[in-house]
Amino acid sequence: MPKIELITFDLDDTFWDIKTVIIAAEKNYRQWLESKVGQPIKWGTFEEFMRIRQTLIKENSALEYDLGLLRKETIRHHLNPHITNQNELNLLVDEAYEFFLGERHKVVFYEEVVEVLEDLSSQFMLGVLTNGNADVNKLGIGNLFDFSIASTDVMSNKPDPAHFIRAKEISGIDFQSTLHIGDDAVNDIKGARDLGINTMWFNSQNLPWDIDDNPPIEFNHWSEFKNLLSLHHGQ
Repeated sequence: MPKIELITFDLDDTFWDIKTVIIAAEKNYRQWLESKVGQPIKWGTFEEFMRIRQTLIKENSALEYDLGLLRKETIRHHLNPHITNQNELNLLVDEAYEFFLGERHKVVFYEEVVEVLEDLSSQFMLGVLTNGNADVNKLGIGNLFDFSIASTDVMSNKPDPAHFIRAKEISGIDFQSTLHIGDDAVNDIKGARDLGINTMWFNSQNLPWDIDDNPPIEFNHWSEFKNLLSLHHGQ
């Protein structure tokens, strides 16, 4: 088996629980925005919120991979009934997005994630492959990675090969010497496997593997990772 030289990671639900982060960010940003507008905003139900996003994506397909722009257009949709001056609207959309982004980066790392990354960074090239808009440099761990690739960089979302291909181009390391770790069975594991990339599935929810008859190496706590790496890749 080829020696692993590059390890790439997903972020959301791989290094932290994204649901709790987004719920808190959404709540705090909505309160903040209503205080700016000076009146309640009709946010609607979660289903209505998702329908708004889908409508916006149909109108502009780039919003499917540009979550920042999608968030801004969603903010604009909710502010349109309250602000008619376009300059004022544009400024508040940008300000609201920056506030949300700050809240979105208030993550709590899973136990031992940072310790594992610190250890790995001295032995391997490390990269980030994310469909989201989290920035490792805003999380205090940017120094542990050699590169970070978001969907806006490749204009597509995993499992599309573009993230993985860009990582190969940046690192100069072949797929067979690359290991990808992520929580999503399709976006991360199948997407990488289809290209011949080694994988480990961070399966914190202990979900069943139902994609094929060849389940991946999996773990549900970061304390297990280094032993699995040594066991399966001799490192």
